[in-house]
Amino acid sequence: MNKSSTSILLTICCLLSGIVFSFPALAASGDRLERPSLVLHTRTDQIVASNVLLLDIALAGSRLVAVGEQGAVLLSDDAGYSWRQAKVPSSVLLTAVNFVDDQNGWAVGHDGVVLRTEDGGESWHLQIDGEGINQNRIETLEQALAGLDQSSELEGTDRETLEYALEDAQFAAEDGASTPLLDVWFANRDLGYIAGAYGMLLQTRDGGQSWQSMDHLIPNPDRFHLNAIQATTDGSLFLAGEAGLLIKSDEQHTAWQVIESPYEGSFFAMQESKGLYLMGLRGHLFRSDSGTGWTPIKVSTTSSINAAVTDSHGQLILLGQGGLLLQQQDTAFVPLAASTRTSFSSGVVLGQQLILVGEAGVTRVPLDANVTQATVPSDQGGRS
Repeated sequence: MNKSSTSILLTICCLLSGIVFSFPALAASGDRLERPSLVLHTRTDQIVASNVLLLDIALAGSRLVAVGEQGAVLLSDDAGYSWRQAKVPSSVLLTAVNFVDDQNGWAVGHDGVVLRTEDGGESWHLQIDGEGINQNRIETLEQALAGLDQSSELEGTDRETLEYALEDAQFAAEDGASTPLLDVWFANRDLGYIAGAYGMLLQTRDGGQSWQSMDHLIPNPDRFHLNAIQATTDGSLFLAGEAGLLIKSDEQHTAWQVIESPYEGSFFAMQESKGLYLMGLRGHLFRSDSGTGWTPIKVSTTSSINAAVTDSHGQLILLGQGGLLLQQQDTAFVPLAASTRTSFSSGVVLGQQLILVGEAGVTRVPLDANVTQATVPSDQGGRS
């Protein structure tokens, strides 16, 4: 499922899951930013991970960390057989999670929420939310306007464009903390990026203690949604989004350019695996050696491809709408059996299991017996 449809799916899943939701006393405030995540339990007080809408999953060492509806963060230390719940300070829908090692990770979601963990996902604290992001954008654009003539970074950016962006940021601030964040990627404990709706792009160089708005530095005048961040082995970053938007940075991440797109529909994910793969709506899949010049790959589906993981043999597994699972075999993609028609949004390979998350929570799919080591997308989270 792509993340623009998650609000509808969240409502459906809450009605159909059969799970009991309970909130601490703070729930009376009605503020999702201040309300701790929902407490999930069954009659036996055990988490049933198939009853929770989950949008992303990542590995923190050998631990599985999944995020989703109403601030839920679920942890598993036994390859997904059992799950427990982490402590989270807000109850917004979490859309993406990323770890740089077994302790340090970040999760992002609706209302501009950015969460940090330093204990492998056991507990999380809020670094910034939509209110802070709105103020950050305004201050950044005001500074850019004031120093327009001296800023080499803004070469080619005219005053009218910045003034329009500032006006847009001020209107956004009046609407409050409303912008959904859709992907997060960290190179290390310090350097990280977050992408989101309406062209939102944030950068930190201090582990999230402070964030810098970069919207005005990327070529996206229509403010198309940025759905995915992909780092490549040459040090470049790619941003993939709606309306065929595809943007590439240089190795220092200081200059950004639009890449000619092979498709005018939305892209949901990218994956580097013996080349660079780009995927999105209606089963569209493309491959490139360097990110410039794309070859369409024919797959036997018109379902949207939401993400991909790489197995221990270096082969891709595509996952998406309606239970879509396609495994790469040489140059072809063949169906991988699964006992569900529910949509998948992310996954990781752990041991001999493919661990998937989506609208039906966690799904475990056995893989070839030769799969012996954990692998994830290069950003450590399947939905990027």
